[in-house]
Amino acid sequence: MPALVRAAPASAPPSNRAMSAAGLRAFFNIAQAWNLNGDEQMVLLGAPPRSTFFKWKSSPEAADLKRDTLERLSYILGIYKALQILLLDPTAADAWVKKPNSAPLFGGKSALDRMLGGNIGDLLAVRQYLDARRGGWA
Repeated sequence: MPALVRAAPASAPPSNRAMSAAGLRAFFNIAQAWNLNGDEQMVLLGAPPRSTFFKWKSSPEAADLKRDTLERLSYILGIYKALQILLLDPTAADAWVKKPNSAPLFGGKSALDRMLGGNIGDLLAVRQYLDARRGGWA
């Protein structure tokens, strides 16, 4: 008779605070790589009050972000990852967001210009564009 195999207990999903801290740490590293100023960072994060933004920056582990901000972080991390896959040179990948782009989505402006529209849909559009370029779904 075969031995019974017990499944390992499912681990608990990460807490909102843990996801917030990890997302913010990654975001601020990306912002540095992309040479974003504070105002650009705040727009990408959904325009939090300046005091909140600086609290997040100084103590990401204390942040408890709303779903909208977590979604924004997810798109930005996906954009960063897609660029690192598409452009093997990290310097070129980081510079891409600020370069003019002739694709219809950008109309001669940069991806950052599009993302700074302030709408979460702008981040989604850039993410989908890059995913399509990688051969994923659009």
